[in-house]
Amino acid sequence: MSNDLSVYQLVLAASPIVQAVMLLLAIASIASWTIIFDKRRVIARSRHQADQFETSFWSGGDLGALYRSIETKGRAGTGMQSLFESGFGEFSRLRQLGSQAEPLLEGARRAMRVAQMREIDRLESSLAMLATIGSTSPYVGLFGTVWGIMSAFHGLGDVQQATLAAVAPGISEALVTTAMGLFAAIPAVVGYNRFADQVSRLELRFDTFTEEFSTILQRHASMRGAAA
Repeated sequence: MSNDLSVYQLVLAASPIVQAVMLLLAIASIASWTIIFDKRRVIARSRHQADQFETSFWSGGDLGALYRSIETKGRAGTGMQSLFESGFGEFSRLRQLGSQAEPLLEGARRAMRVAQMREIDRLESSLAMLATIGSTSPYVGLFGTVWGIMSAFHGLGDVQQATLAAVAPGISEALVTTAMGLFAAIPAVVGYNRFADQVSRLELRFDTFTEEFSTILQRHASMRGAAA
């Protein structure tokens, strides 16, 4: 309890500039943890949805029936499902227009690439904020520390004898900003690296699915051309 009280007293006794730095770092830490919890939920849900959709996709059922069942839900899909919706929808539309096999496949691939870019952009949202917090918070904390130490030594001009006891409180309150800067930066850096890796793995899964689905569509287009 005494340690908590001493830190609290140091914050209250800090200069306005140092208090402003502490407030900024506290806000950065709260924002960092908010992004971490939200991004963890979003990516976990995207991975779970990808697993579920792949199970349905490779179950051997009719792809047209799968597409219609998704469409009847009345809301746009996310993740791998959005790639399938975009690709199969464009393939069906161009096939109804009487397009040849090559334009059919190119149109489907283009639609899936656009859907994938949108999905990756959604998954990567706020990651730049984590990177910014992780890279700048230590320097913001260092600024507060330097300013606090300067203020502590500046205060020695008002005392008759310079002792460690005279500057210790000022240095202590200055070092609190360094600790707060690290507290904000470390989770942000760890979270950014972890989520960036998970998004990269999901992107690889999307690329693999696009190629596999394109192969299936190519087979359908070839069979249609042969029948014609």
